[in-house]
Amino acid sequence: MQNYLFHIRRYLRLLARAFQAKEKFSIYWTEIVTDLTNNGLTSIGLVVIISVFVGAVLTIQTAYQLEGSFFPITTIGMVVSNSAFLEMAPTITSLVLAGKIGSNIASQIGTMRITEQIDALEVMGINSASYLILPKIVAALITFPCLIVMAAFFTHIGGLFAGELTGIIHESDFLYGAQKYFQLYFVLFMCVKAVAFGFLIITVSAYQGYHVEGGAVNVARSSTNAVVYSCILILITNYILAQIML
Repeated sequence: MQNYLFHIRRYLRLLARAFQAKEKFSIYWTEIVTDLTNNGLTSIGLVVIISVFVGAVLTIQTAYQLEGSFFPITTIGMVVSNSAFLEMAPTITSLVLAGKIGSNIASQIGTMRITEQIDALEVMGINSASYLILPKIVAALITFPCLIVMAAFFTHIGGLFAGELTGIIHESDFLYGAQKYFQLYFVLFMCVKAVAFGFLIITVSAYQGYHVEGGAVNVARSSTNAVVYSCILILITNYILAQIML
């Protein structure tokens, strides 16, 4: 228990330092643009592929469970749409991005730590926590909602095409079910999740890399820990947000 409290305190101290920006905004802007490219643009293809197949599987499984029931066929569109907004797009996508983005951030910052680049920044009078972490947080607050919205869109596309290709449900019936039971609040809930999950992934991964001690083996371990702890916190936060907002 004491070990967990130690890490929580150190994590909060690192966050406090990260938001104490002292350098010129132009320095942070360059880093923000770099992180938008590295963490955002490079993840689009992965998000699209995962979302399309998640939507396709949702459609097939929902149709299988409704087979022989008294529910109208348009129920498939409703289930796929609401599942995409409430759970599949924000949670599944964030868990995948935790593996891609989180491990990359932890290994990047961890390598800087063991090669003493972070110490060099401190010697030059630069707030290393702010310089390394704050731009990544800002970029995440932009990219994660965009990626999650994109994931929701392509989950619908995947479900629609799966229904058409397999003959389970016609396009018009799918869209009717999705539109009839659409709630704007679900989109808001999805975006809140995206912001919370993105913040957790970036900060937890940065924390793991920033406090690496030892050599390359420990950098690899910090990268693994970043993914594991990010995923656990995503699931916990997912439950808390669902309890509060739904």
